[in-house]
Amino acid sequence: MAALLFSFGTFLSTLCGGLFGIRYRDYLYLIISFTAGVLVALVFFDVIPEMLVLTTQQALSVTPAMAAIVTGFFVFHIIEKSALIHSAQEGKYVDHKHPLVGYIGASGLAFHSLLDGVGIGLGFHVNPHTGVIIALAVIAHDFSDGLNTVSLMLLNKHTVRKSLLFLVIDALAPLIGVETTYFFLIPAKLLLLYLGFFAGSLLYIGATELLPEAHSQQSSFSLIVLTLAGVLFIGSSGSRVGDFGAF
Repeated sequence: MAALLFSFGTFLSTLCGGLFGIRYRDYLYLIISFTAGVLVALVFFDVIPEMLVLTTQQALSVTPAMAAIVTGFFVFHIIEKSALIHSAQEGKYVDHKHPLVGYIGASGLAFHSLLDGVGIGLGFHVNPHTGVIIALAVIAHDFSDGLNTVSLMLLNKHTVRKSLLFLVIDALAPLIGVETTYFFLIPAKLLLLYLGFFAGSLLYIGATELLPEAHSQQSSFSLIVLTLAGVLFIGSSGSRVGDFGAF
């Protein structure tokens, strides 16, 4: 019961972040700058440390995890450059519509939120103290998860209605994740590969999609500051290393 109550806190945090992004969508390029920093920092301060802890605790080789990162990066690159290929004659980049990128990015964030819920549930299965620590860490960064989900949808020309739909899916995912821990566990090897693939896709989205898009109209020092603020936001919130220690 306690795990579900705390997962409801993640629901509210995610929802607030997404609604903030929708409310201030007229400043989308400022939000995108911040989001880019958040996504890149999330890979190095959050996802990769979780992978390294998992490999140590489960005595697994780190090589498949690193390969999964590269795979995630280039799979997303191939999807974009083949299904959503850019041409130098297509006009301005900012006018392009890339709905598939929005769907894939938002879905990936939702699945990661599902794993956040799994981490909370498993933490409470270990002991209440561990569960509370994990839950508070997840709640602290879920505001940015909601913001990221909405930003990816709006950036790729989706409607506010569709953005809200994926926001709700992302917000509900941790609650579902908590529930799953009462029925089955995700194998450590499979989780490791997923985390690697997700890290690679986040790195691609943040570094090659959001950062160039944020500066596509006009570069400014304020955009750079916002990107660094996104990095500091994730770094100062503290890594959630050990969240999946129960696997």
